[in-house]
Amino acid sequence: MEKSHFMNKEQLVEKYGKIPWISPYEKVIAMTDGNFIELHEFHARGKCIGGSAWETYHYPRVSDLVVSGRREGARNIFVLKKGRAELNLIPGIAGAGIESAKISDGFIEVTYAGLAGGGIAATVCRGLAEGVDGIEILSLGGGSELGKARIKLKKYSKVVIGVDDTDSSKGGATWALVNEIANRMDKRGLAHYLSHSIVQLYTKTPEKTTNCVSISVVFATDNTEKLISEFKKMLGKNTYSDETAMAVFTRIIPDDGLIDYAKNVKSRVVSIDEAYRTAEKHGVQLIPVTGERGVIGALASIPFADNPDEAVKIYA
Repeated sequence: MEKSHFMNKEQLVEKYGKIPWISPYEKVIAMTDGNFIELHEFHARGKCIGGSAWETYHYPRVSDLVVSGRREGARNIFVLKKGRAELNLIPGIAGAGIESAKISDGFIEVTYAGLAGGGIAATVCRGLAEGVDGIEILSLGGGSELGKARIKLKKYSKVVIGVDDTDSSKGGATWALVNEIANRMDKRGLAHYLSHSIVQLYTKTPEKTTNCVSISVVFATDNTEKLISEFKKMLGKNTYSDETAMAVFTRIIPDDGLIDYAKNVKSRVVSIDEAYRTAEKHGVQLIPVTGERGVIGALASIPFADNPDEAVKIYA
């Protein structure tokens, strides 16, 4: 077993960068709302879908800290509770997990442990990722050995922005416009643009456009107010509609009442007043951009931001 020691990225590359069975993760991003932590881990080289599938299967089973885990391509997305868990690692059955998660000033620290290849992923492979400030290797792992390490990540806030009603009979495509604005926010360094969901709304609503969808996008940022301000400004300049609106949510997990509202908007006509009442009750900021009608669908898109496959389904 290796002696515990903290290593920065340069030291890690120098010591382990040429080992042929070390495959670096592409990027790791950590966000918190003070209660929960959300991790986005882009697995080895951004291509290792198998590794992502393995971890999103094992980690929720092995660690009580993992509230949920899912995979999008070669990316792991975990929601964690703060604290520490005892891991009972069993070869082939319970191969790896998250042992602790801690929020400190400016940083989030996560301790991973794993057997054999799961231990190598837990240590050096994650340590080499973009976004990892440093790593404390508690034991290196590999072969049949336990690997354990604590990684230090910059603390970001999660911001979900929902948008509806940007196009008209003359032009526009809400999904594409929002994707381009979100990408611009990323390129300008205002946030890490993490995901995009297309949310099918009630297909029989009288005011619908052709496909009747709203959009939500997820960001990790350390400047929430500027991100919202710049996103709104760019949306206002490029919309084709007089009813464009935004919704902004900054917690990790939406509550059941917000989810129920979103399902209603997929199933029946909902009023602007109902949208405002729901937003106030459940901690969502509604922002008219060129008008107010868009607040209905913008708010409905928020709970589906983390479930794009369910978001596209037609309810009614």
